[in-house]
Amino acid sequence: MANCSTNVIIEDNTKIKVGVDLGTSSIVLVVVDESNHPVFVASEDASVVADGLVVNFMEAISIVKRLKNKAENQLQRPVTLAAGAVPPGTVGNNKKIIENVIHGAGMEVTEIFDEPTAAAAVLNIQDGAVVDIGGGTTGISIFNNGKVAYSGDEATGGTHMTLVLAGHYGLTLEEGEILKRDSTKYDENFLIMQPVAEKMASITKKFLDDYGKKVKTIYLVGGMMMYPQFTRIFKVVTQLQVIQPNHPKYVTPLGIALKSTAF
Repeated sequence: MANCSTNVIIEDNTKIKVGVDLGTSSIVLVVVDESNHPVFVASEDASVVADGLVVNFMEAISIVKRLKNKAENQLQRPVTLAAGAVPPGTVGNNKKIIENVIHGAGMEVTEIFDEPTAAAAVLNIQDGAVVDIGGGTTGISIFNNGKVAYSGDEATGGTHMTLVLAGHYGLTLEEGEILKRDSTKYDENFLIMQPVAEKMASITKKFLDDYGKKVKTIYLVGGMMMYPQFTRIFKVVTQLQVIQPNHPKYVTPLGIALKSTAF
């Protein structure tokens, strides 16, 4: 299933920047113009990433290629460059695999960022902690004067919440994922999944304790932020101010595009 933006007309000589976000439950491609105004966004449900790692390389390439083709058809111009992102602290093969996915879809890779840093570019954060809760991981980057002072990542995310929900009702993982996304059942679903959300908040508090310096505000982003109850849980566990921006699923991919190279 894919979602596309409404048609936006841009001039032929307008430069664009592209961001690709490979998540556990979906892949998102965002295009912004040289003034950082979004001109295209599309997402497709996916199960190609687990615990922050690409586990289905060829399907990831196929999805990114489809999203790239949608962007080219809408914008009526080639999409040849793109940036990507990985969970904070990722090193080695996973970063290279993200590069290979983007390259395999027909685009040259400009940069690979860490996800919370990309989100911070959208939120214009100078000081505070960005917590990115995706399908597979809970990642944090703590900023001091606009620079990353600390980062961490742990493999607890939306997939773990799906497992709890599916187990409670005796569903398959796929059925549990569909139920988790049913907005009419958010309240009752969250009651079942709340222990996982509390663990994510505890993971965040541990990272904050490890950092050892005062942090005033936490910004929550990522696909799992479709559940507004996260804000309350994180406030209780961390005893800090917690902000959940609008459209949190798209904050990180938009930030990847903003920080990418224009062409």
